[in-house]
Amino acid sequence: MATHRRTGSHLLTWAEVAPRLVDVATGRRPADLVVRNGRWVNVHSGEIIDGIDLAVSGGRFAYCGRDASHAIGPDTVVVDAAGRYLVPGLCDAHMHVESGMVTVTEFCRAVIPHGTTSMFIDPHEIANVLGLPGVRLMHDEAMAMPVNVHVQMPSCVPSAPGLETPGATLGVADVAEAMQWPNIIGLGEVMNFPGVIANDPLMVGEIAETAKAGKTIGGHYASPDLGLPFHGYVAGGPQDDHEGTRPEDVVARVRQGMKAMLRLGSAWYDVASQIRAVTEQGIDPRHVILCTDDSHSGTLVQEGHMDRVLRHAIAQGLRPVTAIQMATLNTAEHFGLEREIGSIAPGRRADFLIVSNLPELVIDEVYARGVRVAAAGKLEIDIPAYDYPDECRNTVHLGKPLSAGDFDIAAPAGANTARVRVIGVIENQAPTKALEADLPVEDGLVGMDRRNDVCQIALVERHRGTGGVTNAFVSGFRYVEDCAIASTVAHDSHHMIVVGTNKQDMALAANRLAEVGGGVVLFSKGRELALVEMPIAGLMSDERAEIVAEKAARLTKAMRDMGCTLNNAYMQHSLLALVVIPELRISDLGLVDVTTFQKVDLFV
Repeated sequence: MATHRRTGSHLLTWAEVAPRLVDVATGRRPADLVVRNGRWVNVHSGEIIDGIDLAVSGGRFAYCGRDASHAIGPDTVVVDAAGRYLVPGLCDAHMHVESGMVTVTEFCRAVIPHGTTSMFIDPHEIANVLGLPGVRLMHDEAMAMPVNVHVQMPSCVPSAPGLETPGATLGVADVAEAMQWPNIIGLGEVMNFPGVIANDPLMVGEIAETAKAGKTIGGHYASPDLGLPFHGYVAGGPQDDHEGTRPEDVVARVRQGMKAMLRLGSAWYDVASQIRAVTEQGIDPRHVILCTDDSHSGTLVQEGHMDRVLRHAIAQGLRPVTAIQMATLNTAEHFGLEREIGSIAPGRRADFLIVSNLPELVIDEVYARGVRVAAAGKLEIDIPAYDYPDECRNTVHLGKPLSAGDFDIAAPAGANTARVRVIGVIENQAPTKALEADLPVEDGLVGMDRRNDVCQIALVERHRGTGGVTNAFVSGFRYVEDCAIASTVAHDSHHMIVVGTNKQDMALAANRLAEVGGGVVLFSKGRELALVEMPIAGLMSDERAEIVAEKAARLTKAMRDMGCTLNNAYMQHSLLALVVIPELRISDLGLVDVTTFQKVDLFV
């Protein structure tokens, strides 16, 4: 296995290599690589063209045409495509590496065999824990990769000021500084959509700095209201949005000049419903982009990445070429990189796939910058582990060990029952429901209602060691056994979320994560059933993706053994503190009604 070197491995710019490309294209110089007899999936023209050769030099395409024999010299590597499809390397337009539970390096190792050669990552998870230094760490790691990993500067840390307390904060000056870094492609999803609508100076300033730098402004309008608030948000500058769930969301965004991003992550299934805007209503697909947003490590290793999204989109009735445009050229154009990535055409980086079955996207070989990096689903290069410094570790500070009593919920004085607000989980979607339930009171404490699927949720402060615990109730996990699951991945402020049917197990789970420096753990009746350690900022493992996926699989099985049959329930668990997506969430400051962006009392 070849080793990707971290120094001297970056691609020459087009200007540096252009004379060489001209010489190769005209037969005056041999190519480094020639691929013969392929079926060219041309995302510019929307055609599939038979009998095409590709010539590559200096990591870029020099010639795409009927016969590249003029570019073959004694040292040219010649590959016979044998009538297979030549597809541009796939792009993920919006994603969070941390959701994979692994580092940038391990994420790349996992997805390269699935044909992903370009990613646009928003590291706002680590930003909420470590601030700007954490963003810089992931920026620098991204630059060392053998594929294209561009970074969006996180825009909302915290995501909802006044409604949560992150481990760090970012402001206009931080955004202005980051816009000068070489690998920053734009501003990450602007989740504080009420702030944009209200002309909040922080949001206005960050968007202005990004526009001044000539970079792309990511959007996140998590509301079904397409009236004046939506129009105000678009006028405020965001250029794309991935929070739609309905066909009308696609239509509204495209008509207003935005790019509609449709996501298929591990737990977000928003493509099938929204793609009808294209297949049934005729919306121009060139303004629609596919992405993953959040992919669990198990999904990456077992099911795939952008290839999985494409197969799903094609199954909904899209022409394969159209689906591929949505995951290649559309993305490149949106970020101003159409002369670099997103297509097989002269001058572009030689990132491409050899595919034997187009509708099912069976990927035989993956090339990045003109080098074969994977074949038959296996990585063929070694990417050395990135060395994260000690200050990224030991970030879980509880202040004191927790006990079962920390999860007690005192009832209103004299009450025999209590009517409470309950967070309702919606399977395969990011939004929650704002539910209510009448719960029993015993010895002055509000109890759970396991028969009706109401168990307890707690948000444990972990950045400053305050010892703070916010307690509430959640429904939808269907746990039937005594158990508790705790996670330091708790979008977006990343405190600790604990969900359980047994307070003693809740305390054990929380304390265990403090002991290992973060991650996710499941306890039942005092026994640890599954643990995924994530010592880097309490968000990422430093182990290989395959190992993390195995541990995650044990976690999934343990959750099912406890009665939870939700698809990718851990992902649903990790978003219960995301106070920018309706309807009801939990934060270190209390329950939050995200339809009004107001804190609300637990008791109705």
